[in-house]
Amino acid sequence: QVQLVESGGGLVQTGGSLRLSCAASGSIFSINAMGWYRQAPGKQRELVAVITSGDSTNYADSVKGRFTISRDNAKNTVYLQMDSLKPEDTAVYYCKTSVVVATIFSEYVYWGQGTQVTVSS
Repeated sequence: QVQLVESGGGLVQTGGSLRLSCAASGSIFSINAMGWYRQAPGKQRELVAVITSGDSTNYADSVKGRFTISRDNAKNTVYLQMDSLKPEDTAVYYCKTSVVVATIFSEYVYWGQGTQVTVSS
């Protein structure tokens, strides 16, 4: 009913920047919180940043001051601007959205397929 498509991952050198995008489509009535998570090899998936429908944001301590989350409600899209990247930011990044599905008006959580971010030293 709802699909998430991520883009923007890739390989970048330490100190570089990347911008991730996650677009939601399908039977969407409204979208509540949107967020980014990441999972490095051998580690648990962790929250990177989240933005509410009211544009309140929250960040992991490890990315504060370097990453910026934003959303475009007209496009049902969430972005993650990542600056001053470090090798420890290397992971698969997943978007997560809480969607009120049209016609049934129930809220469900959806995950993107993940996009690889690799930061070389």
